[in-house]
Amino acid sequence: MLERIFIFLFLPSVLAAQLCKPDAPEGFKVRLSIKTALQDEAYEWDGNERFLFQATLAFAMSRHTRQEFNVSNILVCDETPRVSFWFVVTSPDDPSQLINRGKVEAAVRMSRNRINSAFLLSDETLEFVGILPTLAAPVEPASPPWLIVFGVVMGLVGAGIVFLLVSTVLQKRRKKNQEGDEGDDDEEARVKTAENGCRSDGIYNTSFSEDEPNTQM
Repeated sequence: MLERIFIFLFLPSVLAAQLCKPDAPEGFKVRLSIKTALQDEAYEWDGNERFLFQATLAFAMSRHTRQEFNVSNILVCDETPRVSFWFVVTSPDDPSQLINRGKVEAAVRMSRNRINSAFLLSDETLEFVGILPTLAAPVEPASPPWLIVFGVVMGLVGAGIVFLLVSTVLQKRRKKNQEGDEGDDDEEARVKTAENGCRSDGIYNTSFSEDEPNTQM
């Protein structure tokens, strides 16, 4: 009876030592820069923080795979004071089997923001070695791009129409002014011609008046 209790108590730790080790094929190394990120508000890494990490990873795996993962499925090993450690994920159905590295990576990427928020860190200060940082969500403009392009095009068309209308009105005014100036010049020329004609009619030719009496005789 005591042997069974002894095996039950120490089997998980022995199994964890066998499955979780540096450079494990299905494992990942994690580096945390708590003091760099939080400075005076930095907290100490201890067993409670380790438990929180295991809980967040169990949440991420459950969310991604639709299976129920527990804290016991997240094995942590080779911790260093700076802080860094390795972890692997075991199957909920068989604790002796490790979850594929690709599934673990997909789960971490899917819940990366939730994991970062749990430790008040970012992708730069909570590093999963071998997993690329998550990309920020693209900023969506208040208006769709096509609507912005449509507005610009309509603005240019409207400006072109206004320019054509203004230029047409100006051309008509210029033409009218030119016609008015030409009409004034023609009228002035007619007036001068009429005055010159009247003056010519009033000139008396004395040669005809002298010859007329001689012709009658």
